[in-house]
Amino acid sequence: MDLADLRLLIDYNYWARDRMIAAVTPLSTEQYTRDLGSSFKSVRDTLVHTYSAEWVWYSRWQGTSPTSPIPFDKFPDLAALQSAWLDLEARVRSFFEQAGEAGIARAMDYKLLNGQPGRTVLWQMLQHVVNHGSYHRGQVTTMLRQLGAQPPKSVDLITFYREQVGN
Repeated sequence: MDLADLRLLIDYNYWARDRMIAAVTPLSTEQYTRDLGSSFKSVRDTLVHTYSAEWVWYSRWQGTSPTSPIPFDKFPDLAALQSAWLDLEARVRSFFEQAGEAGIARAMDYKLLNGQPGRTVLWQMLQHVVNHGSYHRGQVTTMLRQLGAQPPKSVDLITFYREQVGN
């Protein structure tokens, strides 16, 4: 895995996030926060969890290990979450550019939310963040269908690759 590969994964992650946000935007507040009985009860809670996990990993990359995720109600609406996520995206992109080829291969020490120690290679952590986001985008897609809403345009990695060929 090299820096070019990671840039592509970062691009994919935020491309897929933006497609998901576009699909969620038409929801009413009631639909956005409705308990649908999923791993995280609502569309909002699932999206905030996904953002929060990304924020936790970014914090670890900065040398800080949070002890709890971000509370769901910190983002009462999609606009607040989207704004925070765009800011985090810029910081993630900058961090990996500054890390460079040598930096992405280094192992980093951190603490899990429960305080247990962890140590992982940076590029593997980023792969995890992208994979984790994919998992939860699938959950949100199911929730949108439960709500009778339109699911997002395809967020499959292969669709992203196909679209990149056209660019």
